Amino acid sequence: MINRGVARNVLEAALSTGGDFAELFIENKVCNNISMINGVVDKSTSGVDYGIGIRIFDGFSAIYAYTNDLTEENLIKIASDASKAVKKGKTGRVLDFTKKFINSVHPIDVLPGVVTKKNIVDLLRESSDASFAYDKSITQTGCSYMDEVQDILIVNSMGLWAEDRRVRTRVSVSAVASNQNEKQTGGFNPGAHSGHELFNQIDMKMLGKDSAEVATKMLNAGLCPKGRMPVIIDKGFGGVIFHEACGHSLEATAVAKGSSEFTGKKGRKIASEKVTAIDDGTISNAWGSQNIDDEGVETQKTVLIENGILKSYLVDRLNGLKMNEKPTGSGRRQSYKFPPTSRMSNTYIAAGTDKEEDIIKGTEFGLYAKKMGGGSVQPATGAFNFAVTEAYLIRDGKITEPVRGATLIGKGSEILMNIDKVADDVTHGQGMCGSISGSIPTNVGQPMIRISEMTVGGRR
Repeated sequence: MINRGVARNVLEAALSTGGDFAELFIENKVCNNISMINGVVDKSTSGVDYGIGIRIFDGFSAIYAYTNDLTEENLIKIASDASKAVKKGKTGRVLDFTKKFINSVHPIDVLPGVVTKKNIVDLLRESSDASFAYDKSITQTGCSYMDEVQDILIVNSMGLWAEDRRVRTRVSVSAVASNQNEKQTGGFNPGAHSGHELFNQIDMKMLGKDSAEVATKMLNAGLCPKGRMPVIIDKGFGGVIFHEACGHSLEATAVAKGSSEFTGKKGRKIASEKVTAIDDGTISNAWGSQNIDDEGVETQKTVLIENGILKSYLVDRLNGLKMNEKPTGSGRRQSYKFPPTSRMSNTYIAAGTDKEEDIIKGTEFGLYAKKMGGGSVQPATGAFNFAVTEAYLIRDGKITEPVRGATLIGKGSEILMNIDKVADDVTHGQGMCGSISGSIPTNVGQPMIRISEMTVGGRR
């Protein structure tokens, strides 16, 4: 992607006016996207994203520039121009490069480019047909597919030379049920750090049927009551609440600035002793996994919270300098157009010892949040508001009637303390996470959990 002589010349230009560290991030990403509405292809696009990001550290500050013109002359000019923002007057040093050996734990069986678009369209259409066949109230379906092959090279002035390839594939399926007064949507979005073999793990017809089932159930559901009550959040994508309301507050991006509610609390109890939370970028073929992060640091399994005690933050290289902590392989970015910062990968609440059936039986009245939707959160305070796309009331220890319009309202630190049941079976869901370094793939996960009391917003 770039030869060693050019890389050295560019790094030396970046450090020509001082600076403590310089880094090059070179990327070549091939993407394919197909979307369908009501079983008919709406859009099909393919493209290549190719470029280089140049980053310079000046103390605890960073200068960043990027370009898609990789000629040596242009790269040296960009690096020299960026170096003018450095306030130190000492020329930096570039060490000899040592190629980093990367042991990939993400085997790829079928690269995306091998499969024809017709084959993909046929699979998507199976899902749409299954949704429409489920119930006459289904008025619209949406199906989409994406794949990407991202080749990266990270070179820095400390002598790092690291190359990696990431392959990701994902599908999204949704169904809309309508009557004269209401519309409700059901959907699923499975994905993996894998190729076309993803389709060996999912059943497109079942995804379409299940999406339609959720939509029709919610269409015919009554309105959710509001107030304080116990809430059971199902396993899998239910972990999005921890991700948003707590996970972002454990990223060094917020912690180093003192804008996180968990700043300075390492070693202190911040959650119920039932809670152990982990970020693990090494899970084989998981959607949020990588062999190395976007700074060339090997990804790792990081225990964030252990039995309620805050053990670690997610740390990138720059914020690690500010905090005097080592990077945890959490430096991530959307593309070469973004400087990296600390981000989650596959973040989940670990399995506990409770049984799902006992959690439900032991709840006299409450809300069962089977599937979570979108929401918002303030990292500095942990205050959040999340929609529940599939919900049911629990009465006398049994899951009863479906309800619509439910929202979960609370504060991350309070919710962590109020988790009183954690089941013994963890599953994961896939999503895209946005932050200052762009939108990146992340897994969220958990077992079924019960929050002893929280605020539920409804329509009555």
